[in-house]
Amino acid sequence: MLDRLKNLKLVKKLKDSISPRLRWLNYANQTVDKTSVDYIKMISGVEDIQTNSDERRLEAMVREQLKEEFPNIENMKSYELLVDAVMHNLKKKQLQAMDNLNIE
Repeated sequence: MLDRLKNLKLVKKLKDSISPRLRWLNYANQTVDKTSVDYIKMISGVEDIQTNSDERRLEAMVREQLKEEFPNIENMKSYELLVDAVMHNLKKKQLQAMDNLNIE
């Protein structure tokens, strides 16, 4: 009997329309950091946030460039710190460039 109800168009339509509300209620009942990626994924239903994927691509490019310029650098202890420092500098320059824009 329950299997037949799952196939009804009305049940499917209700499930699709209630799904965002259920995600919201489920997440609202938990005490979570509302600036976290998990929170944004749960509320929006979006699996991969564009800014995160852009940042990962940029980090992969930085790692590739460092490997090209300095062979076997990935085996050194300070490799991760160097990648973090380069990423930090790139983000800092990007923020400075955005601050210098005249928005009218």
